[in-house]
Amino acid sequence: MSTTLAQMLEAAHAVVPKITVSDAMAKIDAGALLLDIRDAPELQAQGRAQGAHHVPRGMLEFRADPNSPFYDPEFRADRPVVLYCASGGRAALAGKLLKDMGFEAVYNLGGLKDWIEGGGPASRPVDPGM
Repeated sequence: MSTTLAQMLEAAHAVVPKITVSDAMAKIDAGALLLDIRDAPELQAQGRAQGAHHVPRGMLEFRADPNSPFYDPEFRADRPVVLYCASGGRAALAGKLLKDMGFEAVYNLGGLKDWIEGGGPASRPVDPGM
């Protein structure tokens, strides 16, 4: 039997708690990794949370696995990770993936809009020079 997106999101939300911007800021101040998993064109068009580390969702497994030739040392299984995307769906799915990979503390901030509306500092979009 196949799995639907709704079922995948339900499973992700069950293991990756959604947190507020103030909770996210406290976790980041304590050393958590703030992770933007949107695609590069989204960052160029909308900017990003200040201090966020960018890894597109499609590369997450490769960057998070220490045995991968593409490993990113920002990822450590014992370091909390706060994820965001455009609206929170990809962040939930990516959070579940990290939990499946052994990451202990993973949180879903939601979307960049949530960060900005909650008072989080953000960079502006890249000016295409027009």
